[in-house]
Amino acid sequence: MIGNIVSLFVFFAPVPTFYRIYKEKSTEGFQSIPYLVALFSSMLWLYYAFLKGHSFLLITINSFGCVIEMVYIAIYIAYALRAARSSTIKLFALMNVGLFSLLILIIHFIPNGDARTTVFGWICTTISVSVFAAPLGIVARVVRTKSVEFMPFSLSFFLTLSAIMWFGYGFFQKDWCIMIPNIVGFVLGLSQMVLYGYYRNKGVIIIKDEIMDEKLPQHVVHPTSGRASVVHPVTVEISLPING
Repeated sequence: MIGNIVSLFVFFAPVPTFYRIYKEKSTEGFQSIPYLVALFSSMLWLYYAFLKGHSFLLITINSFGCVIEMVYIAIYIAYALRAARSSTIKLFALMNVGLFSLLILIIHFIPNGDARTTVFGWICTTISVSVFAAPLGIVARVVRTKSVEFMPFSLSFFLTLSAIMWFGYGFFQKDWCIMIPNIVGFVLGLSQMVLYGYYRNKGVIIIKDEIMDEKLPQHVVHPTSGRASVVHPVTVEISLPING
């Protein structure tokens, strides 16, 4: 039950990020991949819980996870630029619809129920590791720009805490499929928090994004305030006297 409560904080951790997206009417430099992968993971664990049986905690938290991640993705699509919106929809169709359906179809060719549960459990384990690894692209951006603007500390913190709780649950259930991804999650989450602490006061970084040859406003990142001020380019016309 404690693991479920902590997991709720994990799912709610991106709320400030999406409130900012809604307020600014722009996804800015945020990526949709972590939320698509998180939705995919919740879908898989929900199905695993049904296969395993007697897994009320897994069913409840992953049902909620599916709903909240869908809300996040919908908000992202609503405010993303055309290229980001298109890639998000395509990835959703390929992974969350196509790949999930294919896995469900393949798993039903395994005749033995216990073997089916075991195989699907290891599939869930593999995907869960990728959930924790999904923010690594943002980590690379943090190192490159020396700015933690797009790596929320709250998400890394609650992912780490959740990994500890669910490792304990898997340990008492003697379920390696639950224990292994949470060991990886703890290590990666802790690494992200250390990185956040190192770069959070590294000064002002200007990030310039060019998407589809469109010049966007520059985002001047103020690490102390945790916000980005939008600076629009200004064209100054100077008239010089013509000497005859």
